[in-house]
Amino acid sequence: MSNKLIELKNLTKNFDDQQVLRGINLDIHENEFLTLLGPSGCGKTTTLRIIAGFEEPSGGEVLFNGIEISKLPPYKREINTVFQKYALFPHLNVMDNIGFGLNLKKVDKSVIEQKVKRMLKMVGLEGFEKRDVTLLSGGQQQRVAIARALVNEPKVLLLDEPLGALDAKIRKQMQIELKKIQREVGITFIYVTHDQEEALSMSDTVVVMNNGEIQQIGSPTDIYNEPENRFVAGFIGTPPMNFLDALIRHDANGFYLELADAYIRLPEHDQYFTADSLAQYVDKEVLLGIRPDNISISDKGLPARVDVAEALGGETYLYLECCDAKIIVKLQGTVTKQPDEMVNLFF
Repeated sequence: MSNKLIELKNLTKNFDDQQVLRGINLDIHENEFLTLLGPSGCGKTTTLRIIAGFEEPSGGEVLFNGIEISKLPPYKREINTVFQKYALFPHLNVMDNIGFGLNLKKVDKSVIEQKVKRMLKMVGLEGFEKRDVTLLSGGQQQRVAIARALVNEPKVLLLDEPLGALDAKIRKQMQIELKKIQREVGITFIYVTHDQEEALSMSDTVVVMNNGEIQQIGSPTDIYNEPENRFVAGFIGTPPMNFLDALIRHDANGFYLELADAYIRLPEHDQYFTADSLAQYVDKEVLLGIRPDNISISDKGLPARVDVAEALGGETYLYLECCDAKIIVKLQGTVTKQPDEMVNLFF
């Protein structure tokens, strides 16, 4: 792992009598693409604004290269921000928008032109120097905003839901572009989103937040495959994970899960649990979590009744009733099922 660049230590933030951050501890490393992910109101944007210097924490520390910067104004931090609303200057063309910060610093015009052209090439807007920014598409305006932030050569780029205003196709293209740009410039990106697809597809590290607290930190693969609690398990994944109440039982043939009107035999050897770990839960209630794409339709299995079949072209979602619970199954291809039709589930 590369060197720590930013350290958040026991960070808290109150707005009047409402606590929106509750002891945030987080290390952010050089050249890392880190995403703060969570639902609206979880504290992710407040965390970003504190790093940027737009908000002061109520408690705790913000360290940059080991130096406390909580009281340092934004313009003195080696950090730039890209917002969801691009905040471009409508009276300036593309070149002047991107070079605005350099002009304020009285950088030589030839140097500004050279740097702006390099940024335009990086974001795929070569030849757009004299364009009116108001005539650009949303995706092009966002690229200008990113170039303007990067041309000042910050050590950290903060991105606050920058793709939220774009349509689905352009948003996907920009996800690919952002990851490519981050690799090319080799600086730290801290990205805020409520969109798990953005987080999982672009990030080196995902920080899942809820109610002002960090729920889990890990790689996209770890967050998806090994959630640490029910919130993370239910928040990550589309469609969301299914949850079933169950009891762990044991008989002469080994361990099994007892559901409302069925049972599932557990394997004797599994990478996630052992006989010793299961033994402590015998006759106790547990929560079974199953991702929709880990369930299939078979000749034998748990009986379920179809509520709705949703065909989406390359895949089909089945909304079912099974074991006194609502279950979603994600199947590849087009699968035709009728309401009230009975199927068997295997997982």
